[in-house]
Amino acid sequence: MDSTERERAGSQARQHAARLTAKDIHGVALTWVDNAGMTRVKAVPTTHLAHAAQWGVGMSPVFDVFLSDDSSVTSTHIGGPVGDLRLIPDLDRLTVLAAQPGWAWAPADRHEQDGTPYAACQRQFARRMTARAAAQDIRLLMGFETEWTVTTRSADGPGPRVPDSAEGPAYGMTRLVGMSGYLRDVLEALAAQDVDVLQIHPEYTTGQFEVSVAPAEPVHAADLTVLVRETVRAVSLHHGLTASFAPVTAAGSVGNGAHLHFSLWRDGKNLCRGGDGPHGMSRTCEAFLAGALDELPALLAIGAPLPASYLRLRPNQWAGPYQCWGVENREAALRFVPGPPLSPDAANAELKCFDAAANPYLLTGAVIAAGLQGLDRGRTLPAPVTGNPADTNATRLPDSLPAALEHFARSSLLRAELGEPLFASLLAVRQGETDLARDRSPQALADALHNRY
Repeated sequence: MDSTERERAGSQARQHAARLTAKDIHGVALTWVDNAGMTRVKAVPTTHLAHAAQWGVGMSPVFDVFLSDDSSVTSTHIGGPVGDLRLIPDLDRLTVLAAQPGWAWAPADRHEQDGTPYAACQRQFARRMTARAAAQDIRLLMGFETEWTVTTRSADGPGPRVPDSAEGPAYGMTRLVGMSGYLRDVLEALAAQDVDVLQIHPEYTTGQFEVSVAPAEPVHAADLTVLVRETVRAVSLHHGLTASFAPVTAAGSVGNGAHLHFSLWRDGKNLCRGGDGPHGMSRTCEAFLAGALDELPALLAIGAPLPASYLRLRPNQWAGPYQCWGVENREAALRFVPGPPLSPDAANAELKCFDAAANPYLLTGAVIAAGLQGLDRGRTLPAPVTGNPADTNATRLPDSLPAALEHFARSSLLRAELGEPLFASLLAVRQGETDLARDRSPQALADALHNRY
């Protein structure tokens, strides 16, 4: 950032600060997401927002090798107590937090002390991949489903329990009635933050809910999933609840996913329909989806990043544990959604095998990288699976983090696109999570994560 850019950023931030102060906003939370999928934060008083926009806020790079329990490992390029980075808020995403009175929020990019982009900044990786797609005249729209489970403290013990009002049948109106005030407040807070909610409903597991928001360009989509989760968390606290986005909260139950929907666009046309490829998709869409499908075993190390993720990734739970695709097939890892014939915006693809412990910036960027490789290589999709993949010879995706990590370590694509500092730190963190989970029972894995995500 040169002197002209600094002055422009400072001027913009001063205008924002004046607006925030007039609304009685006194603090701004600046967030980024580390390789363990934790949303980390540094906050500044509103009066210091201009300084933060011009010069950044200091934060150690060591958080890129933190694990889910806040212990740390080390890697070839990142690790140890030495070094500092600058968090630069993205003021275009500055948002007043409706469920946290007196606070605003902005996602941050990370830079070196001299202002150059930090090589392991996950958000800037997502931006690079988005630009790579744009260079091929492809605009991507993406959106995450957000699933979470609510619990409260039990009166007769220390463990969390699902409140009576959140019990009831899967997708049942009973649960919506019981939690209607809570879900109303979630909708109200998101609307106040200009988040376009498409739907909200009770999910399969007792105490589980889901909210889906309108698609956006990839970096914004990742920003939105961070904002949505933290808004749900804040509203939950106001209701005496804990919201957990962990892959599983109870071993043996259906877990919390973070399904990624996306569509490809060119010249205002949705490339997921109106073409001569399978089920009406364009050949560009087919090649992109084929590239993502090919790379899924390695992508799992990014999108299903914890040993506990594989407690969720089980057959017959609509988690997408098979490396196959199908039209509206909720057991396939890649679900193609043609949409209603008269709704051109509805056609999209969904990757179902990911969960909310994933860093959304890494995930959006890595999926784009895989899709573009499929496009470069002219890949085509295999035949779709039309029934339950468990009843066919469909290939099972890796069923453990170490198995996924083997594919990740061998992925020349992800190593090249992530860059060595980010790739090596990711590898170290995933190996650290594997070691951390060793000899723990499934329920112990779930319990350790309940209040972490």
